[in-house]
Amino acid sequence: MATKKKVIDIDEEGTSKDWQEANLIKTFNLNKIKEYYTPLMQAWLEVENPTFNVAEQSIFDKKLREALRNLEGWSEEDLKMKFITYVLELGLFSDDDGIIGYFDKIISATVENITLKVKSDFMLAKGIMNIPEQPYFHFQEYKPHKKPSGDSMAQLLAAFLIGQAKNDAPKPLYGVEIAGEYWKFVILEGKDYCMSESFSCTKKDDLLKIIAILRKFKLEILPKLMD
Repeated sequence: MATKKKVIDIDEEGTSKDWQEANLIKTFNLNKIKEYYTPLMQAWLEVENPTFNVAEQSIFDKKLREALRNLEGWSEEDLKMKFITYVLELGLFSDDDGIIGYFDKIISATVENITLKVKSDFMLAKGIMNIPEQPYFHFQEYKPHKKPSGDSMAQLLAAFLIGQAKNDAPKPLYGVEIAGEYWKFVILEGKDYCMSESFSCTKKDDLLKIIAILRKFKLEILPKLMD
């Protein structure tokens, strides 16, 4: 008798009540690492503050001021359009060499006989025009502190598992979970996922480090993943 495939559909609003981080840990036998940094995470977080040109420094100063004044009142869309897109720009997450940034894409794959489906708020992937093929990095999920919905870590993990299924060879997946002002970097290696401490994007030193970490991924880590 054929085994019936199960479908986990974390819908386009990212509000599935049935599938939370703990469910994915149990279902896919994942191992959550918080008490120490894995070698990959240690290497990723070892950065120096970025050097900005005049235009970049102007953007940085302006967006930091705006976040300090207004972030608590921003909606999810406000947070994305008024702040995160500029952090991506400062992090050098521009499209080049067949690597494209995709916003609000529904992605899916069958993982261990279970169909996973989730909305990726932003991913950096190898792709052709509007079709992502091989994801390398995921952002999840532009949530303000007030009235949050869904489980952003579950959505990020689902996107990672889908990415593993789509990649040609076993490679780690990188990403960041964003909850209001707090950014937490995450790496999935096989069944193990490691999380960084939280960085506050309303603090100058933390925001500089966030941008430096993004630049390190784009300039140093991504080329190795593409080999």
